[in-house]
Amino acid sequence: HKRFGSSVVLEKIDLTFEEGQISGIMGPNGAGKTTCFNVLTGRYAPDRGTIRFDGKDIAGLPPQRIARMGISRSFQIMNLFDDGTVIENVMLALPEFRNARLNVTSAVFKDQAMINEAMEVLTQVGLQDLAWQPSASLPYGSRRALEIGVALAAKPKIVFLDEPTQGLGAEATKNLADLIRRLKASYTIVLI
Repeated sequence: HKRFGSSVVLEKIDLTFEEGQISGIMGPNGAGKTTCFNVLTGRYAPDRGTIRFDGKDIAGLPPQRIARMGISRSFQIMNLFDDGTVIENVMLALPEFRNARLNVTSAVFKDQAMINEAMEVLTQVGLQDLAWQPSASLPYGSRRALEIGVALAAKPKIVFLDEPTQGLGAEATKNLADLIRRLKASYTIVLI
């Protein structure tokens, strides 16, 4: 359950996502889909109820802790570092980056193992040839793929994608749908 003041946004929501499957949440604008993602990923705490992941109740845990447990997400409005390159966006999301606790401009971007790991993620989303390009220079569809790459860099078990094809033309939508189908082999995916 989730409410904002007198507005009830989520009530008696009961969902289960099967491992290795693609699941979808559909509904009109304002139906609470993004709020549901926000509750499931820790951005908002539920007002009542439980959220179970790997046998544990994670309701109300901070988003960073939920992410470390294996839940990752993209956003309806993209969250990329436009001042950085494509590969830097992915490297910043790697658990090894967080564990290194290094200055962003220091040795972390010279760590070949981390570069290789980031390149593996970029290969998954088809952006390996654009790794050293400024992320701001990417076409919109590639930026959406990069955002998915950033979500995958966290090494999740489940990935929540909030309207990943929003604003894309027919060809870019097809390409992104193909990418999501390929990712299903390695991830549980839930999308709006």
